[in-house]
Amino acid sequence: MNIFKQLIVSLYSPRDMAAFRNQGIGKTIAFVFLLTLISIIPPAYYFSTALQSGIHAFQETVKEDLPPFEIKNGALTSEADEPIVVNKAGFQIILDDTGEWTSSNIADQTENGVGLLKNEVVFVTAGQAQSNPYSMFEGFTITSVELNDYLETADSSLVIVLPVLIVMMYLFTAAVNFLKISFLALFGLSFIKSLNKNISYRHSWRLTAYAIVLPTFFFTIMDAFQAPVPFGILISWFVTLVMLYLSIKEVPEGEEAK
Repeated sequence: MNIFKQLIVSLYSPRDMAAFRNQGIGKTIAFVFLLTLISIIPPAYYFSTALQSGIHAFQETVKEDLPPFEIKNGALTSEADEPIVVNKAGFQIILDDTGEWTSSNIADQTENGVGLLKNEVVFVTAGQAQSNPYSMFEGFTITSVELNDYLETADSSLVIVLPVLIVMMYLFTAAVNFLKISFLALFGLSFIKSLNKNISYRHSWRLTAYAIVLPTFFFTIMDAFQAPVPFGILISWFVTLVMLYLSIKEVPEGEEAK
């Protein structure tokens, strides 16, 4: 059975999955890489579009909507007397040298954006804030004009940077999938013992690689619609273990491990 048919039958047929236990490890590894590629399509797309729109919005805001400012000696100074908040294309930019805004309240009030605060720059993605104090960059000085020049360079470099970032995302996700399979395959050993099947860990590992297909497809669809799933990890692991149990159950009785 080719790898694409294996993808389909792994969604619903533990009996067919059980037949994959003796196939070559190389084919199973290739299958995991293909499954990983499918799973990262939605997050890679949204990451790319968010990064592009974010850079464009930030560049336009720095150029047109913010007063001149400077970051020097670990602190921000600007000509504004109060915090400035600009919303563009679903991206929020905050300039505040008064200390009124902090990384915590930016995360509470911003879904995607960046905050240039008194002593730190804060990046917010999907409501999660990452703070970087200016003091990390000792001797660093930049003005609004220089920042705009850097943003123009970053914008033109996206055609090179984005593919590299997506490849890194793919490799990281693949590594996580292999670790997940290796760990959950250990549960397969208890299933093998309880069901009195004469197969080993390597068979459990292969079967687990196919058992993750159903939850992976489900969460890929949810990611495509940007629909959050409560307790996602627990649901994913539970469905994987159910499919693993059912596929081990379909292994013929008394079969000699190969």
